[in-house]
Parts: sequence; C-alpha cells; structure tokens
Amino acid sequence: MTFGGYSGQAYSPAGDKGRFVLPPLFRKAVKESSDGRVLCLMKHPTWNCLVGFGLSRKEELDAQLDREEEIAVRVGKDFDRDTRASQLFGFLEMPFDDSGRFVMPDHLRSLAGIEEGLYFQGGGRFFTLWNPDELAKMSDDWASAKAACDSLLADAKAKGK
Repeated sequence: MTFGGYSGQAYSPAGDKGRFVLPPLFRKAVKESSDGRVLCLMKHPTWNCLVGFGLSRKEELDAQLDREEEIAVRVGKDFDRDTRASQLFGFLEMPFDDSGRFVMPDHLRSLAGIEEGLYFQGGGRFFTLWNPDELAKMSDDWASAKAACDSLLADAKAKGK
C-alpha cells in the first residue's frame, strides 16, 4: 500500500511523564510514511501548534528547499539556503511503541502551549497537533476542526480521561 496522506481528527489526553498516544488512524499513516515507528514533530511556522509527519517527507522537504531557492533567484530575492534548511529540517524524530505511545519533549510542549491533551487534525502531507484552547483562537476558517475538537474533547471528558 502506498502512503495516502493524513486525514481525519482525533484527541489524545496527556499521560504521565509527558507521554501521549498517537491515535490509531494517525499511527497507521505515520508507519506507512516512515516504514516503521518514527514520528517527526516540529513547531508550525505560523500557527501555534505542532506539525507531525513520517520520514518520507524528508524528500519532499529537499524538493521544497530547491523550489524556494529557484523562485527567490528568479524574482531577485535574497535566499539563505542554510537558514531555510534549518527551519525545514529542524524536526525531532521520536519513536513510538506499538500502542502509539511517545514522549513529547518539554520544549515542543511549551512552543505549542500543549498541556492536558492533543487534538490531531489531518492536513494531507502532514497533520497538526493542537492544544484545544489554541485551536479555539483560530479564525472561522477552522470552524469544522473546532467543532470536531469540541466533540472529541467532550467524549474524552465523559469517559473520564
């Protein structure tokens, strides 16, 4: 099976010692994209959330870097390839177990304001991981994601998780 991208929504409450669970839908996609159990996480460049993806995105990031440099040269703009490469490839590779458990470093939690749980939103080439309170601050363009997050959060609270 070829990797088909990330779609769907899920919620994962925070566990002990900074542990979270990569939900089954996303776990399956990351495994397909990483040829194993490696989750890549980094801060989103503009939104107050994290971005997750599998290792196969490295090739895409190389191509993106080349495209951005080519466009900058074509329009006569300065382009610092080293700085942009550091931004694109500044993600952390984290292993996760068969149940999807992984430990999120404190600095990533802090960058995205993640506290009690994670809302996962599919985005095709990647997925985003949100503190539900941060997602709630987004514009109406995010109405569907906000509604899904509210529903999943309510379900988790009802289950006592």
